[in-house]
Amino acid sequence: MPVPWFLLSLALGPSPMVLSLEKLVGPQDTARCSPGLSCHLRGGDMLCLPGSIVSTPGPVLVPTRLQTELVLRCHQETDCDLCVRVVVHLAVHVLPGHWEEPEDEEQFGRAADPEPEEPQNGSLQAQVVLSFQAYPTARCVLLEVQVPAALVQPGQPVGSVVFDCFEAALGAEVRIWSYTQPRYQKELNFTQQLPDCRGLEVRDSIQSCWALPWLNVSADGEDVHLVLDVSENQRFGLSLYWNQAQNPTKPWWHRNLTGPQTITLNHTDLVPCLCIQVWPLEPDSVRTSICPFVNDRRAHRNLWRAVRLQLLPPRSWRLDAPCSLPAEATLCWQIPGWGSCQPLVPPLPRENVTVNKALEFPLLKGHPNLCVQVRSWEKLQLQECLWSDSLGPLKDDMLLVETRGPQDNRSLCALEPSGCTPLLSKASTLWDDDLGALWACPMDKYIHQRWALVWLACLLFAAVLFLLLLLKKDHVKGWLRLLKEDVRLGAAARGRPALLLYSAEDAAFERLVGALASALCQLPLRVVVDLWSRRELSAQGPLAWFHAQRLQTLQEGGVVVLLFSPGAVALCHEWLQDGSSAPRAHGPHDAFAVSLSCVLPDFLQGRAPGRYIGAYFDSLLHPDAVPALFRAVPVLALPSQLPDFLRALQGPGAPRHRRLADKAEQVSQALQSALNSCIQPPGIQETGREMGPEAGDRT
Repeated sequence: MPVPWFLLSLALGPSPMVLSLEKLVGPQDTARCSPGLSCHLRGGDMLCLPGSIVSTPGPVLVPTRLQTELVLRCHQETDCDLCVRVVVHLAVHVLPGHWEEPEDEEQFGRAADPEPEEPQNGSLQAQVVLSFQAYPTARCVLLEVQVPAALVQPGQPVGSVVFDCFEAALGAEVRIWSYTQPRYQKELNFTQQLPDCRGLEVRDSIQSCWALPWLNVSADGEDVHLVLDVSENQRFGLSLYWNQAQNPTKPWWHRNLTGPQTITLNHTDLVPCLCIQVWPLEPDSVRTSICPFVNDRRAHRNLWRAVRLQLLPPRSWRLDAPCSLPAEATLCWQIPGWGSCQPLVPPLPRENVTVNKALEFPLLKGHPNLCVQVRSWEKLQLQECLWSDSLGPLKDDMLLVETRGPQDNRSLCALEPSGCTPLLSKASTLWDDDLGALWACPMDKYIHQRWALVWLACLLFAAVLFLLLLLKKDHVKGWLRLLKEDVRLGAAARGRPALLLYSAEDAAFERLVGALASALCQLPLRVVVDLWSRRELSAQGPLAWFHAQRLQTLQEGGVVVLLFSPGAVALCHEWLQDGSSAPRAHGPHDAFAVSLSCVLPDFLQGRAPGRYIGAYFDSLLHPDAVPALFRAVPVLALPSQLPDFLRALQGPGAPRHRRLADKAEQVSQALQSALNSCIQPPGIQETGREMGPEAGDRT
């Protein structure tokens, strides 16, 4: 049984939280003013032409403040419209030097029983314009106001005039301007968002509010139910959207439905800016919006779980979030093994974050140990080291701070949890301004004085050991030979990691890729290929699987192999926006298709050499078909250039030429059968699929 969370009607009845409005009878507009003033509403609307500002010949009346009040204009007791009453406050305005105190009251004339047509001397008269806009309505009215001489004091308020009223739609945004004619100063302006049916006590007065659905929001375990209690024949629209204060409203879900309906949301979908809009599917119907999760704690926790920090080359970053956040961002320095991220010295100023907008920090270049901290209400909500993905893992580097004195005196210190230890050194500059600079250098240049005795003892021990080795040099030579052989065999057993990426063409091509991967496993290589990791690929998704494998491969000094085929070339052109190939659907296990989002930036930014090599089967693809962008790294034909391919795979530890040729011959023989099946006509290809030696997870 659902537990009521709160009950909300989109057509609320009497409630202490809604407004009870005054009712005006009749369609006529009226004007009235405060005691002592006389006013008159000029009949009919006028053109809204403010004109230019003119100089004042003396004291004049000008509007100083606008106020509004909501009322109902009723034609019958149950047939009313929402109306905006406007109050204009007036004051006497005079330029300096243009005011002289009167010698006696006769100079102003007497204000008793003034004639409306010809005001007495000394009184002030003004024509006040009210301009009203609320889509699709626009009106201008003219109010004539007269102030007696006794109330005329420079810079002092004289009273107000009240206009009833401008009709407007429920939930509309209204804009009101006020100025005099002629205009002596900049016009006043006022903008107001009118409430809808649920914010006013108008359910029995405004007919458009009668048909609105009732909405019940309730929680049942992990689910949230939106129950719309409407008749079976009533059709209505329902929209869920993210109301972002700093960005345009972002639609999330929209349906036209017939009642009654129950919409189920998972609790993880709740965020503070998730709003609900509902309206009857009728002409000119009123749309009513509510944002019920603004103060919900669970929604706020979900929002921070959804926040992501993204690095934008070259030095920008962005905070992605579905809702606006009261947050500040700073930079800090993270050392491996240290618990907390150290604030920079001198500290960079905290920057207010606008979500989904690119921001910049004053950095000359990035570093893996530089991290971004995001705080809300002084609480750390998020920390990410954005540069660690592109520049590698955290380094054992020490942050050096160069401070500059008033006479350009400079000093260098090393950042530690306890403070800054004085140090003189040279390193590369990360940040520079008038206060100082930040440097990063390897830890081997950072030496504490307290370790001096330890280093001295180590040097003495090394010297003694060296003398002993000289005395036993014959035994040492034999020991070194054994050690060298053990290291070589250990490296061969461990192998260099190689991540093999390919586009899944068909079953025959996958058998060919499986044969290549199996043959390479006979070498001192650790081959990673999605054929042998389908279970992990399905669980993590192709993009997450590739990202993790690429990061691990490059961190261990390995290489990523791009195996080009006609399908892979088409995908590359598709990503490079080449109009010669149309987009096509990709399989659920096609890691090559999703990997291009990470691979292409490495090539575009010059980070590919040393990390990637390319290859293609010369009987399946012409060498000119490989896009020029990927020729920044070696692109080798198989099997004709197998020795060069194996040498590039194994890196500096590759065996000698003769042994390498033998290995290449073995790989070529292993590929021949699968390669022949790829170039046979489709009708005689086998339908089986070879998944590798174990047909399981090899990674």
